[in-house]
Amino acid sequence: MTRILTAFVFVICALCARAQDLSYYLPDSVQYNPSIPKPKDIIFHEVGEWHVTHDRLVNYMRAVAAAAPDRVKLQTMGFTYEQRPQVLLVITSPKNHQNLEQIRQQHLLLSDPNKAGSVNIENMPAVVWVGHSIHGNEQSGTNASLVSAYYLAAAQGKAIDELLDKVVILFDPSFNPDGMQRFSTWVNQHRSKNLVTDPNSREFNEVWPGGRFNHYWFDLNRDWLPAVHVESQNRLKVFHEWKPNVLTDHHEMGSNATFFFQPGVPSRVNPLTPARNQELTAKIGQYHAAFLDRIGSLYYTKEGYDDFYYGKGSTYPDVNGAIGILFEQASSRGHAQQTANGVLKFPFTIRNQFVTTLSTLEAAKSLRTELLSFQRDFYRSVQEEAKTAPVKAYVFGDEKDRGKSEEFITMLRRHQIDVYQLGSNIKAEGLEFKKGSSFIIPAAQTQHRLIRAIFEKTLNYKDSLFYDITSWTMPLAFGLPSAELGVGQYNSNLLGEQYTPAKRSMPALAKSNYAYLLEWSELYAPAALYELQNSGVLAKVATNTFELPLNGGTKKFGYGTITIPVHLQTVTADKLYETLNSIQQKYGLSFHSLTSGSAMSGSDLGSNRFVTVTKPNIAMVTGTGVSALDAGEFWHLMDQRFNIPVTHLEPSMLNRGDLSKYNTIVLVSGSYNELNKDKLRTWIQGGGNLIVMEEAVQWAAQSGLSSVTFKRAKGAVDSTGFLPYTDRDQIEGAQAMRGAIFRAETDLTHPLAYGYTQPHVSLFKANRVYMERSKNPFASPFVYRSNPLQSGWLSKQNYDAVKNSAAVIVNGLGSGKVISIADNPNFRAFWLGGSKLMMNAIFFGRIIDTGSSIAND
Repeated sequence: MTRILTAFVFVICALCARAQDLSYYLPDSVQYNPSIPKPKDIIFHEVGEWHVTHDRLVNYMRAVAAAAPDRVKLQTMGFTYEQRPQVLLVITSPKNHQNLEQIRQQHLLLSDPNKAGSVNIENMPAVVWVGHSIHGNEQSGTNASLVSAYYLAAAQGKAIDELLDKVVILFDPSFNPDGMQRFSTWVNQHRSKNLVTDPNSREFNEVWPGGRFNHYWFDLNRDWLPAVHVESQNRLKVFHEWKPNVLTDHHEMGSNATFFFQPGVPSRVNPLTPARNQELTAKIGQYHAAFLDRIGSLYYTKEGYDDFYYGKGSTYPDVNGAIGILFEQASSRGHAQQTANGVLKFPFTIRNQFVTTLSTLEAAKSLRTELLSFQRDFYRSVQEEAKTAPVKAYVFGDEKDRGKSEEFITMLRRHQIDVYQLGSNIKAEGLEFKKGSSFIIPAAQTQHRLIRAIFEKTLNYKDSLFYDITSWTMPLAFGLPSAELGVGQYNSNLLGEQYTPAKRSMPALAKSNYAYLLEWSELYAPAALYELQNSGVLAKVATNTFELPLNGGTKKFGYGTITIPVHLQTVTADKLYETLNSIQQKYGLSFHSLTSGSAMSGSDLGSNRFVTVTKPNIAMVTGTGVSALDAGEFWHLMDQRFNIPVTHLEPSMLNRGDLSKYNTIVLVSGSYNELNKDKLRTWIQGGGNLIVMEEAVQWAAQSGLSSVTFKRAKGAVDSTGFLPYTDRDQIEGAQAMRGAIFRAETDLTHPLAYGYTQPHVSLFKANRVYMERSKNPFASPFVYRSNPLQSGWLSKQNYDAVKNSAAVIVNGLGSGKVISIADNPNFRAFWLGGSKLMMNAIFFGRIIDTGSSIAND
């Protein structure tokens, strides 16, 4: 390593006048190909002088690929929501490029335990994915990619030739193009010629929602596993086409820090991650330390950050036979900012990111055979683990809701998990799974560890502190019945045909001159209902069960069934039929055609138990104080899942605007002290439907809009006790609610539970909002009982407060309703088990009979 470091002598001038010259970043002992354009030639400024915009970043990557075609190939992985290209450079030696597809195919064999033994790794290149700035306002990474791309394309000499011969580099200059563009615009438009370093300056304080997130205000660094967003889906496709040995994830942290690289806290490593992964991470860390020492940069490791949640960029590789590496650089958040360590300049942060790119590549070259062997051994050990594992398969499915199963399988297939149709009926864990509507996943697959991570429930942990969520059991999140199959239950007869989701072609709907029915249990039923309403179709909802003759037999219909009477419409019967057929195909739903409204049991279709559903006109309050993440989750749910428009209403617009155009207003988690609560109260009293979630529940109660009262968690320690000061972070940190999964018992007759078929719903809780159950026995349709924890960790004090609390409470206020949901039913957009609750609150909130208003309580 000493020889390598000697070759990389850097000009140390962190804050000098020449800090923005390219020579500030580059090794001074290397010659560069003059035919390769420097960043300034294409982006029109020095690296670090301004924050590069995404269009200029892409232009430079294209220019480098065009100038160095023997080393660099550019491909477009896909496009973001805002239609920005996600580009990837494949950088390696000319010899490797000539055989690139063969190298890729040979490399993939390492993840096949049945074929890996035949692969000769002695001359095989390691594959390294270098990824930058998944958080759009952490731009030292992406700006460093300009320097890295130039160096890798232009550097000349034995060292770079050897590196490129031994390593294939998948170079991703921007994980989050939309967020990057938003942030770069902000900091550039507030940059002064004479740099202002005051942290209070506008340059360092973005307006809501900030540049951290993607278009829908999501943290993409939590989306590697659920893969809800197009950016993640595009990236995962290429990830699995290569299965890299190392993936770097360049981030920023608080401005008063220094530089962090993994490994993280040892006690917070996911138990499914093999020890060898951490050993190699530490070995690679020695290269980072040596390179940073050489330029005099401070750093730390094994503190603060963990490797637990597999949905992050630095941990997802760990469950895929690779080494994920998190870099966290103290952020200038602009061009130069005063910090506890002096003035932190943007070029200094860029240089650290560039240097650790070089240290990663040097480590990959030097540890190449170890990394390749680890990948091969990872999948071989997976095969052995699967043989001895007590769980041989996982079965899941819901005959009442095919849509959720399809979405779940789509997610699984993105991670190369094989799914099969269930070959025969089976009962397991008290549930019945039927052929035709259920699916099975054998545990003995190359993705065995990831399958376990997706399906397992966890209640025992080594540590009580977590950087992110403590559980993400996916079948619970999707609201899908599922079960584990052990040795005595699993057999090959249960395996039907391998299944890959595809758009379902629905049989043509039989035309009716009387009425049509739509069962509300299907995931996309709300989208179908809104599209009907938007087409001028009148629809009613059943507040009772009923049984009708149908197709030569009888069929029972549950609460929430949507009825479309033909002769109550303003559109013709032919137009109605055409609309229903189109919607049925679009969403993969089944409408039922009726010839009579006479029920064999329950209510006839003409009964007043069928209530007209008002088309929702929705506003969501957004802006300063509101959780952008929670707001984005609701926006994404409505816009992407259900095609329902939502007005984003700033508090100032709510205070002075006309609220009569909205019949539903949503407040996600946040602080709403700027809202005119008297105006909001008047709107509710006039018939408005207010939906509040998480901390907004507390605000509504404190503002007199609801009668909700709260439980409080007890303190972690006796106030009279004496404890070491060094235990403070551990004790107080353990009281944080990072997120766990709880079972809420459900009143299936309540309008907020329409469409659910099981008497319980799994909800995700990541807050300390504990609602007392309402004194009105009909107002708490979702409650946590005495043992609600399904998976995850929380302190005893918090758990005691969760027990026997209400998850949902409905209050009347005049002619309107306030629906308080203590938790987030839309968590990270993959919590589809909560989406029915959310949509019921929107469509059916106004029909709930609360019996009294809080004015009379």
